[in-house]
Amino acid sequence: MSLQVLSAGVLTTIQDRGRAGHAHLGVPRSGALDPPAAALANRLVGNDPGAAVLEVTLGGLSVRTDTGCWVAVTGAPTPVSVGGRPAAYARAEWVPAGATLTLGTPATGVRSYVAVAGGLAVDPVLGSRSTDTLAGIGPARVEPGQLLPVGRGGPPTPLDTPPRRVADGLRLHPGPRGDWVEGDALDLLCAGSWSVLPASDRVGLRLTGPPLPRRPGELESEGMVLGAVQLPPDGRPVVFLADHPTTGGYPVVAVVDSADLWQCAQLRPGEAVSFRRGR
Repeated sequence: MSLQVLSAGVLTTIQDRGRAGHAHLGVPRSGALDPPAAALANRLVGNDPGAAVLEVTLGGLSVRTDTGCWVAVTGAPTPVSVGGRPAAYARAEWVPAGATLTLGTPATGVRSYVAVAGGLAVDPVLGSRSTDTLAGIGPARVEPGQLLPVGRGGPPTPLDTPPRRVADGLRLHPGPRGDWVEGDALDLLCAGSWSVLPASDRVGLRLTGPPLPRRPGELESEGMVLGAVQLPPDGRPVVFLADHPTTGGYPVVAVVDSADLWQCAQLRPGEAVSFRRGR
């Protein structure tokens, strides 16, 4: 079976758990920015948690199926309709053959996830079906008119109740270049008043706020990790996300706890960001 894309909104990509293990080749990890939401969508339709899903930025997706299928929408809460009728969010829903699934604009958050029973069956690249927006590896961004192949899936069975998620700040751990800040880097980040810049994307969460007092000069490029908090010359931090480059020359003064990174996927421009020390 396949899905015909009628509208793709601002940005819709195909994502799974990413292609970890290729940084030595200069290939980013990529994958869903909100892994718990993507995994939940897959579980709700009976897929393996790592099956490929659609990551939809700020809604606007509309797809038509040529065969009846089960779908689930998670992540940023968004109005969902099937064949023009309201459907449930965070629950398996049946889409009859020829019907259209549509996502509206989420009231909060940024990225919603659409799982289809059987998973999206585009060709994998380096072991992953994830779209890499930085390196251009994997499937291209989803566009209107595209046909998306879907694997064979069965009817879902009740597995769990979607948990209530609480965004209570990003826990920080010391980075390797904390000495590039005058004072304690974690204390300064936790005490600062930060908000999200519009330039934020799948590569990094860019923040504005009181600049940290940074040592002059530059480093030679060194390896980067998911969640690294880089400090550019202007002293305003950037949190590296799934499509981050594998090397960089700005000092990494902290690292966000991996369990908290899903919050970065759902932060809108202008929203406040708080840091706290991890244990």
